[in-house]
Amino acid sequence: MANQLHRALAAKILRHVRTSGYQAGHHLTESSLSEVLGTSRGPIRAALAHLTSDGYVDQIPNRGYFLGTLAPEPAIPAAQQDASSDDESLYLSIADDRLVGNIPATVSEPELMRRYDISRPRLRRILTRIATEGWIERREGRGWSFVQLIDSVEAYRESYELRQMLEPAGLINDSFKLDQTILERLRLQQFMVRDGGWKTLSQIELFETNAHFHEGLAAMSGNRFLVGTIERQNQLRRLVEYRQTLNREQVRGQNEEHLKIIEALDKGLRYEASQILAHHLGNAKNRKARSTIFESAVEESRRLNGMSTD
Repeated sequence: MANQLHRALAAKILRHVRTSGYQAGHHLTESSLSEVLGTSRGPIRAALAHLTSDGYVDQIPNRGYFLGTLAPEPAIPAAQQDASSDDESLYLSIADDRLVGNIPATVSEPELMRRYDISRPRLRRILTRIATEGWIERREGRGWSFVQLIDSVEAYRESYELRQMLEPAGLINDSFKLDQTILERLRLQQFMVRDGGWKTLSQIELFETNAHFHEGLAAMSGNRFLVGTIERQNQLRRLVEYRQTLNREQVRGQNEEHLKIIEALDKGLRYEASQILAHHLGNAKNRKARSTIFESAVEESRRLNGMSTD
């Protein structure tokens, strides 16, 4: 199980590399990855060893780990690429089925194996990834339990309203302190999205980039509870975001607003940045908080074809 966890963590490091826009030669430190991914250095070290053996990372004695030339968009063999794509599809199917209630809150591995007609090793690989993202937990006895998530349009709207109350206020909080290291990291991520990432990043990668942006702003607020709240809200809304129809032009618009917030903060215009952020979150709430995203695939198909769901 430990090896599966390290493999899942290695995949998460690669996603972090892509969404951060790092280039070949970038120094990957255990401490920075531990902070970003929220795990201890031991598993990070094991995951980096996997990436080194796979050719994505170079380990230089007495210096550490550095990105190889293939890291940002790894050129993996076709067979592995197909397997990775299949895993991603199954991962999203589990997310979708859980969101609309097709899978109960507590489930066993045999049940999931039968439902998706897959082997236990493949299922565990995907469940380990889900566990590292925080929306499923292994039960002490047998089976797995999904954590409570946003599962209604009302809860989704309220989540956005909470963020509207808190996130803009964090930018004008008395304890706010502009951290140039954080701001530059957010700027580079948003430049990466602006310069083509909006067209090439997957829906999951775009979610991660968006989550990093809002958590980075909260981290500068000077309020530790705000940071924890935004991280928790991002965790809760993950599955709902995966169900959204990806509109890449809207991604471009969101990216432009993110860059305006960064520019305003860089100029010391915190109140202006706060207003842009409030408007940004309000637009997202009005656009995304729709009841249709909580319909099952069958109901949605019927609705689109003008059929009754009764």
